[in-house]
Amino acid sequence: MLTMKCPRCRRGPMFKDKNPFRKLSLSHIFDMHEHCPVCQQKYELETGFWYGTGYVSYALSVAVLAITFVIWLVLIGVSADDNRIFYWLIINVVLLVVIQPWLMRLSRVIYIRFFVHFDPDYDQSAPQHLDT
Repeated sequence: MLTMKCPRCRRGPMFKDKNPFRKLSLSHIFDMHEHCPVCQQKYELETGFWYGTGYVSYALSVAVLAITFVIWLVLIGVSADDNRIFYWLIINVVLLVVIQPWLMRLSRVIYIRFFVHFDPDYDQSAPQHLDT
């Protein structure tokens, strides 16, 4: 999943540009191929398919917050006597803003894998699609 390859063949790239940080414009983060260049799997399985990635992105963000809180708690600690918790909050806001392009792409990769599964014989079968 971290390589952001096609879920069906695991060879073709899902995104046109490997690096989500190369183009700092938010309009280019989701520049995807319409079909996998290797197995021809269609990525947008139906109109509005990617709306569900909001839930995955939210879960990933909460996971990042939980992990950084545990690390902060172990290394620095939390106290009501000083502002250490506010420093953690500020650091996490900055961290989430910086990694958001990568998290948004990762949420698409995770979401499509719920619907399109790996097919070792992808070259001998038709691409997968949602049943209507």
